[in-house]
Amino acid sequence: MAKQGYEHLRRHDLRHKGLTWMADAGIPVHVLRLIAGHGSLDTTQRYLHPSNDQFADAGDLLSAYLQRAAQVGLKVVS
Repeated sequence: MAKQGYEHLRRHDLRHKGLTWMADAGIPVHVLRLIAGHGSLDTTQRYLHPSNDQFADAGDLLSAYLQRAAQVGLKVVS
C-alpha cells in the first residue's frame, strides 16, 4: 500500500472496514462470518466497528419501539 501513498494503511485495515460497511448495509453477522472465513461469530464481531451515528440510531429505534408499545397498551417494566 505504501507504493500507492498509503503508508499508514494495512490490508487488514481494509478487511475491518469492508466488513463494517457490509454490516452497515444490513448484511447479517452470520453471513459476514462466512464471507470473512471466520470460525466463530465472536471473531467476526471483533472486526465490526459501529459509528456514533449507529449508536444514536439504535437509541432512536428503541424509543420508537417503546412509543409503539405504549400506544397498544403494553407497559414497559424494569
